[in-house]
This record gives sequence, structure tokens and C-alpha cells, in this order.
Amino acid sequence: MNKELLVGNTLQQDDKILNPMMNTRLQDEDDQKLWEQYKVNHDPNIKDALIMKYASFVKYVAGRIAVNLPSNVEFDDLVSYGILGLIDAIDKYDLDKNVKFKTYAKTRIRGAIFDELRVLDWTPRSIRQKARKLEKAYAKLEGRLGRDAKDEEVAEYLQIDISELHKLFDETKKSLLLSIDEIFYDDDEGSSRFDYIEDEKSDNPQSKIEEAEAKKILADAISKLSDRERMVITLYYYEELTSKEIGKILGVSDSRVSQLHTKAILRLRGRLSRIKEALTQV
Repeated sequence: MNKELLVGNTLQQDDKILNPMMNTRLQDEDDQKLWEQYKVNHDPNIKDALIMKYASFVKYVAGRIAVNLPSNVEFDDLVSYGILGLIDAIDKYDLDKNVKFKTYAKTRIRGAIFDELRVLDWTPRSIRQKARKLEKAYAKLEGRLGRDAKDEEVAEYLQIDISELHKLFDETKKSLLLSIDEIFYDDDEGSSRFDYIEDEKSDNPQSKIEEAEAKKILADAISKLSDRERMVITLYYYEELTSKEIGKILGVSDSRVSQLHTKAILRLRGRLSRIKEALTQV
């Protein structure tokens, strides 16, 4: 083969590999300039450009949440709620912290979606009451036993049979789809962690200590779940996989993943309610 042709082909192949990397780098540099300009003058035109730029990311986040919600929840509504979170993220993003914007914005977008779902109260009151009943049963039983309560023990405590307990799990699973870091703060009055924590730009050390302590307590509670329940929580909330994707990893059905998720959240809420009760008595 002609040496020049061989070299030319090699260079073309190298370009195919290098061009995406170069394009990504150039895009990152352009993004950096855009953010720097916005932070200097807060130009509404630049803000609109940033919203348009990350609108598809909002749809992605909303889509990941939508697959686990009832069919009566409109996807377009989730996107609208997410856009509010995106705007909030754009206003509060701090370039100096060296955190990628998407990493920062994802929490704000998810939080805005869940906050709006809570306000809309899309879960029937009767279902919420059943979820609270289950949560209290786990709190009482596991506090007394000092270990995870078995299904049979929970059913006996509630004076129902196993089939009825599993039906309760199925009925309440959609009401337990909170953002994982809101579990510690969720209560009967519908409060969320944003009611307890001051603005993140605040220099108030007490609020930062309280949030760090809450995260530590939650992490400790998660570590005490069974291996499978802990795996489901990790994959669902931290890796943000869907129930179907988690099922493939664990080799179980979607319904089994939902049941594991429901029991894990009930255990967490039960344990954390005991902790909160103890803290209020101090």
C-alpha cells in the first residue's frame, strides 16, 4: 500500500478520535465563558441561553422520575417543575466551587419536581395513612426486636395476613418515592428538608452542621438495611436506575424491586422517626 495513503488514512482515523475530544474541550471552554459573563452582569439573554442549553437535561431527569410514577402524572408537568429547579440552579450556581453544573443542577431539578408533586398531593390521603401505619409498625417492631422485622411479624402486629400485607406494599409504593435526602425531614405536615435548611450560600455554621448530621444519620440507617434493600436504595437513588434496570442487575422482577424499595423506605422512615423522637426528648 502507498505509504502516503496509509499515513493519510491513519491521520483521518486519529481525527475521528481526537475531534470529539477537541469539540468537548472547546464546548467546555465556551460554557465557562458563558457562565463567567452571566455571573458578572446577570444578562437575561444569557440566562435564557443557559435555560435552553440545559432544557434537554431537565427532560432527561424528569423522564427518569416519570417511569416510577402513576400514569395520571403528566410528563410535561414534570418538565415544567424541573425547569423551575433549573432556573433556581442557574441563579445559585457558584463557579468557584469547581462542581460541574449538571451535577449541581440535578439535585435542584429533582427537588423542584418532588416539591411540586408533594404540593399537588397526587397521593390519596387514604394511601398516605396506610403508609404511615406501616412505617409506625416497622418503627415499633424493630425498636422492640432490635433487628429487621420479618413480613410475618409485621402482618401479625397489624393483625392481617401476609397477602394483605403484600397488598399494602403494592398500594403504598408510589407514595414513598421521595428524594432520598428528604426522608429524614418528611413528616405529617408535609415539610421537606428545604424547610429546615437555610440557603446554601448562608454562612450560618449551625445549619451546615445540622445538614451534615442528618446525612450521617441517614447513611448509618441505610448501612443497617439488608444487602438487597441497601442495593436497591443505592441503585435507585444514587445511581438513578429505574426499577426495570435494577431488576436486571439483581435478577428479579420489577414488582420484586418495588417491594424491596417499599420495605427499605419503610424501615428507614421507621428508624429515623425513632431517632427524631429521641432527639426531641433530649
